[in-house]
Amino acid sequence: MLAETVLTGLLLASSAVAYPAPNPVQFLKRAPDAGVVIQKCANPGMLALAYDDGPYQYTSQLVDILDRGGAKATFFWTGTLYGCIYNQAAAVKKTFASGHQIASHSWSHGYMGSMSESQIRSEMTRLEEALVNLIGKKPTYMRPPYLQTSGVFLPTMRSMGYKVITNDVDSGDWNNQSPQQSQQAFQRAGAHGNGHISLMHETYASTVNTLTPWLINWANQNNLKLVTVAECLNDADGMYQPGNFTGNGRNYC
Repeated sequence: MLAETVLTGLLLASSAVAYPAPNPVQFLKRAPDAGVVIQKCANPGMLALAYDDGPYQYTSQLVDILDRGGAKATFFWTGTLYGCIYNQAAAVKKTFASGHQIASHSWSHGYMGSMSESQIRSEMTRLEEALVNLIGKKPTYMRPPYLQTSGVFLPTMRSMGYKVITNDVDSGDWNNQSPQQSQQAFQRAGAHGNGHISLMHETYASTVNTLTPWLINWANQNNLKLVTVAECLNDADGMYQPGNFTGNGRNYC
């Protein structure tokens, strides 16, 4: 027993020598872990514009507004919430080609906190297949519908390698907030400290045509860089699973 204790102590000591503690700066700059809820950016001076529930009839118009303003954004898309994703194939391809981040919002926008693991996996893989068919990529970022993260949801996301995003600024557009009220939410959050991750919806014309142009101007006035969620988390190269994938043509709509 004594010999085992001494041996264990020697092994721990040697491990400490062989594997020094990570540099705190390097630790803070590492890419986010899968299956962990992330609410805000890791860097100051950034604002991550993030839109849910598309693709929709305003997607192409929104991309044009963002591109004219020199802004990048993240699109959390579903497969069937506002019609079949394949019916918006041109807008999907345009968004990806413009350098915006494509992420998952599940296939059908169900209550994933109350789903079984197999149901959650089906929700995620169906959207993965659609995106592979359309842009040849599988996302590594997702935002849960209704921001539900209970039950077996987070362990399932961890095993699937998904980084889970919520928000720290809510535009309230889903709750009948006017663009002016949404603007006040961003002003209250302020332009200092670590950057913000927004919750907005591209399915509202007022968010696309009024709030987004205002945000571009507000960011410019406050020296904020408008970036993808991945970039604001020091993970610009981690938006998608490595490599290209071959589509199977399957359509679950």
